[in-house]
This record gives sequence, structure tokens and C-alpha cells, in this order.
Amino acid sequence: SRFQPLGVHRPSEVVDPTAFHWNDAGWQGRPLEELVIYELHVGTFTPEGTFDSAINRLDELCDLGVTAIELMPVAAFPGMRNWGYDGVDLFAPARAYGGPEALRRLVDAAHTKGLAVIMDVVYNHFGPDGNYLRQFSTSYFTDHHKTPWGDALNFDTEDSAQVRAFFIANACYWAHEYHIDGLRLDATHAIQDDSTPHILTELAVRTRESLPDERHFVLIAENERNDPRLISPPEAGGHGLDAVWADDFHHQVRVALTLESEGYYMDYTGAADDLVLTLRQGWFYTGQMSQFLGEARGASPGDLPPPRFVLCIQNHDQVGNRAMGDRLHHAINLAAYRAAAALLLLNPYTPLLWMGQEWAASTPFLYFTDHNPELGKLVTEGRRREFAGFSAFSGQEVPDPQAEETFLRSKLRWEERNAQPHAGVLALYRELLALRRTRPALRSYARETFAITALSPHAVAVSRLGSGADDALLIIINLRETLDLDLAAQAATIPPQGYDWSLLLDSEDTRYGGSGSTNLLRAPSGQARLLLDGPRAVVLGALAVSSG
Repeated sequence: SRFQPLGVHRPSEVVDPTAFHWNDAGWQGRPLEELVIYELHVGTFTPEGTFDSAINRLDELCDLGVTAIELMPVAAFPGMRNWGYDGVDLFAPARAYGGPEALRRLVDAAHTKGLAVIMDVVYNHFGPDGNYLRQFSTSYFTDHHKTPWGDALNFDTEDSAQVRAFFIANACYWAHEYHIDGLRLDATHAIQDDSTPHILTELAVRTRESLPDERHFVLIAENERNDPRLISPPEAGGHGLDAVWADDFHHQVRVALTLESEGYYMDYTGAADDLVLTLRQGWFYTGQMSQFLGEARGASPGDLPPPRFVLCIQNHDQVGNRAMGDRLHHAINLAAYRAAAALLLLNPYTPLLWMGQEWAASTPFLYFTDHNPELGKLVTEGRRREFAGFSAFSGQEVPDPQAEETFLRSKLRWEERNAQPHAGVLALYRELLALRRTRPALRSYARETFAITALSPHAVAVSRLGSGADDALLIIINLRETLDLDLAAQAATIPPQGYDWSLLLDSEDTRYGGSGSTNLLRAPSGQARLLLDGPRAVVLGALAVSSG
């Protein structure tokens, strides 16, 4: 089915995939190295919650400096509100958002503005209500593997060939009929396949083979195992995907700023040394024992290029899977939040922003559903039971996922962007992304062009190298407490020979809502000191010393 206009239990509508008039001739997508990804949920991104209303906000995203939007899953789901991971008709854009033609209008408009569109897809399970595949064949599922959602999809046992073809066809469908520029593959660790080639490998090969050689189409995996095979080429035993969500960075930053230790945060210290190791590698766990999992986790990423790792300080999971849907800045002061933004956007990895992050949105992002009453009651009870043991609140305080109010509270309030402190945070994000886009040193993505060093238990120095000494940048990120730094005291902060450091950006400038811009204090000898009285990020550029 290409459309379910009356819901997942009602008749399908015939859709002519050739009827839409596209205006993106010549669009080839964007290479991975250019991606600054903005993740959004269509239903809460705007008050109207539709594909068409999202078009009206694209200019603001372009002004921000992002280059790609990532849509949370839009495949048809039961009811009129859902995160999208309960999708059941994978080829049918949800009626709640406007259906097929409206999605095409959104993609077409994005391309005319230079924005790539990435689709979040779920190939590891179907939703619990409205999937009728078993009525066509019992071979879509297998009890050979188990998942958190029951029987696994059948990718490797008898009659699996047509199941594999179904999902590969879906990937190609988005690329061809909707001109989508890439897919984010949800929970690939739950896609179980003991056959060769693995379904992920075949999907990558077949999808790319169906497209012109010059077409950029990125495949990004969500995977909790820190498995480099996902993004290694097939000839090296990998699956050949382009990039992977690397959550260790988020977890280290979150612990550093909030000191949380419940759940999987128990596996992270947030200390500068561990943050440095995470950024040097792409992820932190490379085979060490995980206290949370009770087993070893991860493998070394080797020399895989930094853009292959998607990093964030917020995403839909890390906000929405909190009981109250609270965002990072709801738990810390804005000075620390601004410093974390600089750490995210000025490293060579692929950054991902979560909608509203750029202006420190006041709204939460809660978990919401619109299931039938019987299933909905089970979802509500399960959600509250999940958080019953947390120390900060009781399970009964968790908002009811089935209540419409829970959904409405999650909608962004775009008018906030014009008032402080939101306007200041937005100005900082714009300038950080402008630096990333225009500075040669920040457009170099090879591992040898950046270095990161711990300066204190809570501060790091990031060095970025361009084509010459005059392109060099030094980024000091202090996440907690104070920092008194003699820039000549260690190799990581000494300017290139014949140059001094000049202040380019200070996250505490009053333009960003901060306490005021800092100064580089110079001793009579000419040596510079940097005094930071709390969380702060400063960007220093190399300035040639005058011969006079």
C-alpha cells in the first residue's frame, strides 16, 4: 500500500508515483562530509504537525546552517499520533502528516533550498497493531530469533528471500519515488541474520546499484554495540554502511554536565580523559566490560574517518526516553549548554541536532501513542512500570502516553526563538555552524588534522589544522568549575611558530546570552593566559606576529 487515507485497518488508496512534478532536476544529494543533520518529528515540529507546514520552516533551518533534515519514521501507524516506530505499512506515508503528495512537496522544497532529506526507517520489527503480513504469508517472521518485540523478521531461514526483497524494495522506494537522500536504519542490532550476505550488506549494495553513480545516498545505522563492521567496506568484512550513531559521546557529555549515574550512565565518568578518548576514537567502548550490560562491549574503530560517526548532545531517544521528556538544558545552566554546543559542532565528526536544541526550546519531547483503548492501557502501564524504580519521581508521575495532552505538550513553540534566553542560544548555534562551514581548518575531516587533549578534569583543548599555520584553530572547552590556563605551558595550546592566538568566539559573549566576553591576558613576556570562571568555550585563531 502506498497510502492508508482512513487508517491502517481500512482500504488502501491507489497512488500514481509518476504524477508529481518535481523541481529538483540536477540535485545529487550531499556527501557525508557536508552533513549537519537536524532530526525532527513531523507531528510536533510545527503546530499543524504536517509535511506541508514543515516546508514553511525550511528557510530558518537553512539560516541556522544545517544541511540535512532527518525525519523520524513516517510510515503509516495506528491512530493519529505516534513517534513512528510502531509503523505497519512501510510504503505508506502517514495520513496524520498529509500523505504521499505532501511528503513529496516537502522533499522537493528541501532540495530546492539545498537541504538533503534523510528518512528514519524501521526494519527490525513492526508495530503491534495493524500489520497484516501474516495474512499474506507466515514466512515474514521466524521463531529462530527473538527480539524485544517478539518473533524476529525472517531474514535467514526458509522462504526468507522474499522477505529480504520486501525491505530492500522499501529502501529503493524512498530513494526513487520520493527522492530521499538517505536512510537512518533504526536499531540495527535487533536485525538478526546469520546468512551471507547479511541483509544490511545486501540492502546497501542493491540500493546503491539502483542509483546513478553520482547520486549521494547515505545509509546511517543506529547500533548500540560499537561495531566497526557496520561502516567498514564489504571487502574488509563489513556491511558497507556510511555512518553510525555513536552514543558514547552523548553519554560522556551528559554525565560530565549532570553527574547522572542511573541506567546506562553508570558506564561513564564524564571525566575529560574519557571524553578525550571518546573523541579520539569515535566511541568510548572498544571491548571493555560494561557494568550496565554485564559483558564486554564494542571493538576498536581503527582509522575509520570521523564523518562516519554521528555525534549529538541530544536526539529523540535521549530526550524522549526520559520519563519527563526533559532536554539537556533543563538539567544544567545555559553556560554549560553553550559550551557543550561548541564541543559538538567544532569537531570533525558528523553532528546531529535535535529539533529545538538550537534555541534551548522550553518544550519537552514526551513519549506519546494513539493506540486502541485495550492496547493503550497496556502501553501506559508499561511506561509507568519502566520508570517506577527511578529516584527522582514515582512511576505514576510519568505522563500518560495515550493522552492527547502529552502529544500537544511536545510541540515546539517557534515564537520562543525571538525572546531571551532562546535568541542568544540561537545566535551562538548560527555562528558555530558558520565557523564550521567557512573555516578551512573546520572543513578538514581526516584524523590527522585534529587533536584533543585534557587540560583539567573538566576541560579539553581541541586543535584543528588547515592547509597552513594561519588556518590553525584552538578550541578550549570548559564544562565545569574554573580554568586558569597558561597557553604556553603545554604543547597542545602553544600557537604555531610566528603566531599568537586571537579570540574568534566566546560562548559567554553577551550576544549569546552569556556573562560577557573574556580576554586573553598577556604577561609582560608576551605569554597569554586564559582565565575562565566557569563553563565556557573559546575559539582562538592563529594570527601572525607583526615583524614591526
